[in-house]
Amino acid sequence: MPLFRSNAFHILAQIGIGCVWIFHGLYSKMLDGIPRHRLIVGKILGKKRAQSATRIIGLLEFLLGVWAFTGWQPLWCAPTQTTAIVAMNLLEILFARELLISAVGMLILNLGFLSLVWWWATSFAENGGVLTGY
Repeated sequence: MPLFRSNAFHILAQIGIGCVWIFHGLYSKMLDGIPRHRLIVGKILGKKRAQSATRIIGLLEFLLGVWAFTGWQPLWCAPTQTTAIVAMNLLEILFARELLISAVGMLILNLGFLSLVWWWATSFAENGGVLTGY
C-alpha cells in the first residue's frame, strides 16, 4: 500500500491541516504573534477595526482548525477552507499587496495546502468515512 494511501498518512494530514489553522488563528492573529497579519487586516478594513477584526478572523481560523481536527464532515470542511483561503488571498493581493512577503509564494503555498485539504477530504469520503486499510 502506498504511503499516501495509509491511515497514518491520512491522520497526519488531518493533524497538519488543523495545526496550520490553529497556529495562524491563535498565534498569528489572536495573540498578534505575527503583527503583519493585523496590518494587512487594517489595510483592508481600516486601522480602527484592525485589532478586533484580526482577532475575530483568528477565532474563526482557530475554529476551522478544530473542525479539521475532528474529521467531521470533511466534504463540507474542505470547501469552507477553500473559500476562506481564496477570499483572504484575493483581498490581500487586491488591497494589501505591499505588505505581503511574496504574493506568488503565498499562492503557491496555499495551492499546495488546499491540495492536501482536498486529498484528505475526498480520500476520507471515498472510503465511506472509515479510516481502515484503504
